[in-house]
Amino acid sequence: QKELVESGGGLVQPGGSLTLSCTASGFTLDYYAVGWFRQAPGKEREGVSCISSTGGVTNHADSVKGRFTISKDNAKNTVYLQMNNLKPEDTAVYFCAVQASGLLRICQIAAANGYTDWGQGAQVTVSS
Repeated sequence: QKELVESGGGLVQPGGSLTLSCTASGFTLDYYAVGWFRQAPGKEREGVSCISSTGGVTNHADSVKGRFTISKDNAKNTVYLQMNNLKPEDTAVYFCAVQASGLLRICQIAAANGYTDWGQGAQVTVSS
């Protein structure tokens, strides 16, 4: 049974940093692109960042470019989202998800419905 578990969320002051982890169990991430999405209250889910199966390709939403970094440790079957210089508008529930991609050097965050398995979400609150 495939499972994704997010961790590392919490409360942080504006300008602070957090690192989210997405750990997979029941399958290997070696052949999956992984995306991070977020949903704030009253807003639609939006793509944040993604990384290809081999880790060689990443994409970020314009709103987080230069502040967020995504990385992948296949040995630990885990993807990380390093979030720096956090802003109140980053407050949301963050979800990781996987999309089967083989060894293709691709990932996308434009279409959440392309992702087949999702974690339960981690709350990130940026507030003073």
